[in-house]
Amino acid sequence: MTSNAFQQLAHTIPSHAGIYKYYGEDGELLYVGKAKNLRKRVSSYFVKHHDNFKTRKLVESIDRIEFTIVDSEQDAFLLENSLIKQFRPKYNIDLKDDKTYPFIVIKHEPFPRVFLTRRVIKDGSEYLGPYTSVQKVRELLEVIKYNIPLRTCSLNLSQQNIRKGKFKVCLEYHLGNCKGPCEGLQSEEDYRDHLKQVKDILKGNLSPVLQMFKSRMQEHAQNLEFEKAEIMRKKIDSLQEYQSKSTIVNTRVGHIDVFSILTDGEHAYVNYLRVLHGTISDTKTVTLEKKLEETDEEVLTYAIGYLRDAFNSHSREIVVPFPIGYPEEQVEITVPRGGDKKKLLELSQKNVNYFKEELRRKKILHLEGKSDSEKKKVLYQLQADLELAALPTHIECFDNSNFQGSYPVSACVVFKDGVASKKDYRHFNIKTVEGINDFASMTEVVRRRYSRLLAEQQPLPQLVIIDGGKGQLGAAMQSIRDLGLVGSMTVIGLAKNEEEIFFPGDKESIKLPFDSESLKLIRRIRDEVHRFGITFHRQKRSKGTFKNELESIKGIGKNTATQLLKTFRSVNKVKEQSFENISQEIGPSKAKLVWEHFHGQSQ
Repeated sequence: MTSNAFQQLAHTIPSHAGIYKYYGEDGELLYVGKAKNLRKRVSSYFVKHHDNFKTRKLVESIDRIEFTIVDSEQDAFLLENSLIKQFRPKYNIDLKDDKTYPFIVIKHEPFPRVFLTRRVIKDGSEYLGPYTSVQKVRELLEVIKYNIPLRTCSLNLSQQNIRKGKFKVCLEYHLGNCKGPCEGLQSEEDYRDHLKQVKDILKGNLSPVLQMFKSRMQEHAQNLEFEKAEIMRKKIDSLQEYQSKSTIVNTRVGHIDVFSILTDGEHAYVNYLRVLHGTISDTKTVTLEKKLEETDEEVLTYAIGYLRDAFNSHSREIVVPFPIGYPEEQVEITVPRGGDKKKLLELSQKNVNYFKEELRRKKILHLEGKSDSEKKKVLYQLQADLELAALPTHIECFDNSNFQGSYPVSACVVFKDGVASKKDYRHFNIKTVEGINDFASMTEVVRRRYSRLLAEQQPLPQLVIIDGGKGQLGAAMQSIRDLGLVGSMTVIGLAKNEEEIFFPGDKESIKLPFDSESLKLIRRIRDEVHRFGITFHRQKRSKGTFKNELESIKGIGKNTATQLLKTFRSVNKVKEQSFENISQEIGPSKAKLVWEHFHGQSQ
């Protein structure tokens, strides 16, 4: 959009707080921004010259502008964050964070269960979190299980069912991990008291729980109930040990959010420390890609809004390294000069520096961003280590995978000049192999890949890596021989566990030095083929295109297949069962169909 074109609509822009949206000719949302005064902010894009190329390109691409007026700057900030997260416009800051975080749910049901979940369902349940670490969540749940007896079963514990005596206590009751609400041995009021203790622990507030346990221990000791007093003492020790593992700053610090930022060219890194009751309960570092001329203040403000929303933070104080114009009215912004908050900020800065250094180290490992001479140096090293006839400027790697007996798939990744060439990656649905046969699958995909390259007169790789060791290597070489390609390329097998390298026909493997650049590149290629193959599996499962192999058997429906999997856990386990075991589950006529599918004859 030109300045002249903008002048014709400038008078229509409101002088209120709100958000503005820039659209391109094809209707694509290019940019979302917020403003105290929409007319002044939008006009600034068109009435001055921009040194930044991307900003000039954005202005030239604008075909249409839309506005939304809101009541306050805070509302504009929240709406802008929401729209950026939803639409991810081309010219907005890109925050690279696509993970699904775990929650702890207190289920909305009689005698609520407490467990880990990644799915938040609006069913009245209470969700605590999210947490950045699944390991931390599991540790929390173990602490809770040891100290507070709660039920773990999925029974419908309605008062009517309990009165009818439908249930019997299980092993958890006899182990002391549950008080038996299923038989009416625990009241709902007592169970709610236990849940309150759980919430205190999950929120980092251990003092009330410890005080209660100490009180009960003294009470048991006074009544000469020394065994019960000893149980309470062990619970106190357990909670205090868990508390000592947490980084305690100062309980008087209370609830605060701490953020630090590190900028490096077009990228910025923001670390977040969540502090509850003076204890660091979680930490997260994210990468942001700057698209226009955003200042550190703008980037940090956006990241704070995103992370506080993602982690459901309601802390009334935010600690930052420099003043920012954060629009939430009831939130205090603190730039500490000393004391505990300054120490927390320094800790956050250490985290963000470490995160950036780790990214740098990985980038070096992956070769991206290296000069041509540096890339060639690694490839020359690989050529020498593997005694290759030609410099491996074109490397391909194959890997097979299957999902609980479902139809197998394979993946091939391609590296050129030591860097991933993603446009050349290929997925393979196995076509000629029945059942799960990794060797036959490898034979098929290698034949299909290189017969295609030959037919299209495409260049062949200098090095082919087969992930899976000797067996898979032999299967791949069968197709290489059939296609007359022996000697045209070097094919090696990579054992999954020991990172041993096998050459065709060799009895002994070779091992490259653990920290050698050659092995680092081979690891990178192997990890990439794993990632690519797993992504393919997930896409297939999400589209519902994976059917269990049992369902492909003529005469076996989905319900029968599901019944077998519930009992035997996987297709491979079904295959291992005797005819009699299968008959007991689904009857002799259907068992015969299953048995003949796997074994080729009836029993």
